[in-house]
Amino acid sequence: MQYQKIAPYLILAATVVLLSACGRDSKPENSFVTQSRLGGETSVNSQDPGAFSFAASNLDLASKRSFLVGNELFEAPWTIAPASAELRDGVGPLLNVNACQTCHINDGRGHAPQDEHDSAGSMLVRLFRPPQNENETALLLAGLQGNFVDAHYGGQLQDHANPGVAREAQIKIRYHDETVSFDDGFTMTLRRPQLSLVNLNYGPLGENTRFSPRIANAMIGLGLLENISEAHILKNADPEDSNNDGISGEANYVMDVASNTLALGRFGWKAGQPSLRQQSAAAFNGDMGLTTTLFPRENCSDRQVDCVGAMSGVNVGDHVEINDDLLDFVEFYTQHLAVPERRNVEDAEVLAGAELFTRANCQACHKPYFKTQNKRALPALSNQDIYPFTDMLLHDMGADLSDLQQDGSAAPQQETSEFLASSREWRTPALWGIGLSSVVNGEAAFLHDGRARTPMEAVLWHGGEGQAARDVVLTFTAHERAQFEAFLMSL
Repeated sequence: MQYQKIAPYLILAATVVLLSACGRDSKPENSFVTQSRLGGETSVNSQDPGAFSFAASNLDLASKRSFLVGNELFEAPWTIAPASAELRDGVGPLLNVNACQTCHINDGRGHAPQDEHDSAGSMLVRLFRPPQNENETALLLAGLQGNFVDAHYGGQLQDHANPGVAREAQIKIRYHDETVSFDDGFTMTLRRPQLSLVNLNYGPLGENTRFSPRIANAMIGLGLLENISEAHILKNADPEDSNNDGISGEANYVMDVASNTLALGRFGWKAGQPSLRQQSAAAFNGDMGLTTTLFPRENCSDRQVDCVGAMSGVNVGDHVEINDDLLDFVEFYTQHLAVPERRNVEDAEVLAGAELFTRANCQACHKPYFKTQNKRALPALSNQDIYPFTDMLLHDMGADLSDLQQDGSAAPQQETSEFLASSREWRTPALWGIGLSSVVNGEAAFLHDGRARTPMEAVLWHGGEGQAARDVVLTFTAHERAQFEAFLMSL
């Protein structure tokens, strides 16, 4: 089924007035070349496995205390109710993990299973189906529905459960090797994943249910991204490719649960969450089975009788397992994780690699520079010159990276999988910190499903709007490849 997506791009017309008032970004496009403090004044100097776990360096003492409380809530495992630690119980009954750090290892990237015998410890599987009638299609296009979920298993598969409750299924991944050749004859082996769900305990998946694996993203700099103005993000959107450069860039508009209104999507692989607070609450609910005021229902379907009847971790005086005070601390923590400074910015090979990055036009999507807004409630994140290397927009990355490729079949471009995002569209990931990803987590992987083991492998999977950049990279000589990778590893 094909859909004509109706995004609220009329907002763009209004933002032109705002942008004319504030002018263009004050930093030149190539100012990233020797810039070391990617997170502005929040940046920290660290190159060890804890490099992603520091608070913004410009936080005051009182704010650092709040950060530490949030850090404890993020790191420590939650327990099954009832437990003596009343503020830390209620996990499950169905879950993927019992601690945020299990997915975001050392606050960094997750990884996919190495093979079909490995566990999916820092990866989850989204479940969705296409709309089945005109009313469902209208809800989707209006942004009132993110997607439609499986009747038995919901929108996310939980592969673990508390005692007495059957987990939903096991996640198995196999890989098929594919070889890519550069123009000079050098070859690289890529791995194409094939995912299967086995031992389904609550009946078969719906006939039209699709599934999409997602690894955890790094947590650094998220508060800075949240503090970029909507107008500055939208100025890079070109959904109809009006300048004919092959790069469209599309905003996702998603439901803000607290206000019950549409808002610009900023977080998640499909830009499906509007804020860090909602992103955190959704993860607590989907990944860990913990309720909040934003998501007050357990993630049990009607068929999952044992899950529905399991004991809750709601404490006296509360209506949910994680009250707003605790969610405040987690939100503050996720907002203020600092970005490490770049390394070797004056190195000749790194400088040459930056030129190659520009030659391949990588910066068309991985926008180097933004300036954050001034917000009284977030002084450390305000008025910062930042270099995240993302435009925060959706881009068609081709059929090979489609949500619908798990069975090896061709994927229609316009089948919507998350609000306005099609199966082939993904939000441009920020590149800051990418060079330390494997230092922070030795198994860190890249792309939404973790198929890429290195940044170069990720580049070689680019299709759609990224195809032209990939084709340029394939022309690089051995020395140029080393320079290009040296630049990426400096970020």
